[in-house]
Amino acid sequence: MKTLHFITVAIILTLLLLGGTAVTASAKDGSGYTEISGVVKDRQTKKKLGYVNVSVPGTSIGTITNADGGFSIKVTDSIQAEALEISHVGYFNQRLPIKRHDMHDVTVFLMPNAVNLQEVVIRGANPIKLVTEAIRKIKVNNSANPNMLTGFYRETIKKRRSYINISEAVINIYKTPYTENINLDRIQIHKGRQLLSPKAGDTLVVKLAGGPNLSIFLDFVKNRDIMLDIETLHYYRFWMDKSVMINERPHFVVGFEPQVTMPYPLFNGKLYIDQESLAFSQAEFSFSMEDRNKVTQAVLKKKPFNLRFKPEEITYLVTYKQHNGRSYLNYIRSEFNFKCDWKRRLFSTSYSVLSEMVVTNIKEKGVAVIPYKLAFHERNSLSDKVSNFYDENFWEDYNIIEPTESLENAVNKLKKKW
Repeated sequence: MKTLHFITVAIILTLLLLGGTAVTASAKDGSGYTEISGVVKDRQTKKKLGYVNVSVPGTSIGTITNADGGFSIKVTDSIQAEALEISHVGYFNQRLPIKRHDMHDVTVFLMPNAVNLQEVVIRGANPIKLVTEAIRKIKVNNSANPNMLTGFYRETIKKRRSYINISEAVINIYKTPYTENINLDRIQIHKGRQLLSPKAGDTLVVKLAGGPNLSIFLDFVKNRDIMLDIETLHYYRFWMDKSVMINERPHFVVGFEPQVTMPYPLFNGKLYIDQESLAFSQAEFSFSMEDRNKVTQAVLKKKPFNLRFKPEEITYLVTYKQHNGRSYLNYIRSEFNFKCDWKRRLFSTSYSVLSEMVVTNIKEKGVAVIPYKLAFHERNSLSDKVSNFYDENFWEDYNIIEPTESLENAVNKLKKKW
């Protein structure tokens, strides 16, 4: 297998802030901004919808709703935006007019898109040919020039049901054209903050695959070693699943699972491919757990000698969005669930690590590569050179993923412990 190039991150999870001078796009550009916040729900069931795209049409400004359907976005007044566009898999898009003042506690309802796409499934009856053709069209569907993405990154660790680490950062992501590999792609931490549990027993020193550089290595369209290498497609069995609408465009859904045994773990998952352009819009995938030892070797980089590590579930979600006729990385979510126990102890302890990154802006012109000295590298340990959570205006005009209610409660509890 071509190695999965995932960056190593310590679960003591201190977030390294490498100082730098790279220009990071934010909502404010010498002028004011309008802030809109609220919740997105299904119109029929009134259920809150998580991971919904919230964007400003005609620009690259955007964010995503949290798991509770909540969102907050800051829109620079100078662009004179008239509306937000709300979009989600399987729903009609919705426009929310922007007023010339802040808008809070807004509720946006999305209507399910129940278009019958059975015909699309029939036409796409040969899934491996479809995936192969979509791979060949990456050079025309995805960015053909270097670009700088601004992203918001959050990483949380739970020990059983309690948060023991919360790290957040605004990051710069330099990407070369999608016709090139990821070797020159780089991440720079622009600013960030962190909150840790003060209890000594809440510090578990293991190193896992993860961290801010997932914005490079989980970009499966560019880093095809993950699962889109044409030479290794035969490792998987593909099939057509029920098609869906994304951004009001019909999409093929191609399921896949391993059909060979390799010395390393393979994936199960689904690919979402635009029917017309054959651009990859989304992928959901997880490690096959048939051999947990292989999974451990792939994701565990370091642990104490007497500690036993058992992966339970490792899942990923990667989405892309259209901008100026090309497809760009939009959102990444990584979820690790595992157990650890020390030898000679009776019970194990459950942990979960959730990492997510949303692209909040894209710069396409005048882009310079992030200097090597300022980039986040694999050898970097994650340090605690960060600000704390006590500054309510820490993010200033940057767009972020709105924290869930449970996360806000956890922050308040951890603050009290300190």
